[in-house]
Amino acid sequence: MRVAVLSDIHANLVALDAVIASLGSVDAVWHLGDVVGYGPEPDGVVERLRQLGARGVRGNHDAAALGGPEIAYFNPDARRAMEWTRTTISAVTRDWLAALPERFTDGAFTAVHGSPREPIWEYVTSASVAAENLAAFETPYCLHGHTHVPVVFRERAEGRLDALRPEGDARLELGPARALVNPGSVGQPRDGDPRASYLVLDTEPATAEWRRVAYRIADTQAAMREAGLPHFLVARLEVGV
Repeated sequence: MRVAVLSDIHANLVALDAVIASLGSVDAVWHLGDVVGYGPEPDGVVERLRQLGARGVRGNHDAAALGGPEIAYFNPDARRAMEWTRTTISAVTRDWLAALPERFTDGAFTAVHGSPREPIWEYVTSASVAAENLAAFETPYCLHGHTHVPVVFRERAEGRLDALRPEGDARLELGPARALVNPGSVGQPRDGDPRASYLVLDTEPATAEWRRVAYRIADTQAAMREAGLPHFLVARLEVGV
């Protein structure tokens, strides 16, 4: 089975549409949360994922959009964007977000937003943090997002992991070693490459193929300015930070 894995779309419909146009033949679409927040088109992104029949999990921005306490931990720009999101999203979007679980398991894969031990909040930013999470999932592989940086943490000895950071388009045989795999961000990359990032899984044998897709950043920025979203959030899209 071929599965497109998307994460951290953040209400960036222009980026999502560019990714969808590049998918080719896939059997399913999975998303790893933070569908909304930061960006200008939360309803449009949710509608597109609904059309695709995407299966996914809840991120901290998705929870905050529903009125959750997560907003208290946001920086000022993220908080302003979330306050706007809360007043903008439709009842359909709200219901769709509310139905998202914190994790799901499918075959060899566990899917979460942050980490398997703290699905909403924890950032897996190092091999040591990844190693501490191995006991929190039972499948060979865990898919996670949240950091907006494409990476795979792969076990090379019991309890010890290596970090592999794909640059641009890259393909990796996952093999028998347990691993935590991050597709990067569709809507707000933070690895210095402003192109949308996602991956395509072949589940048997397990192979991860990262892809980068250029999109019309200026169109998203114009929509953000029209919505009155913070300048920093607008500017960061063109530099990928």
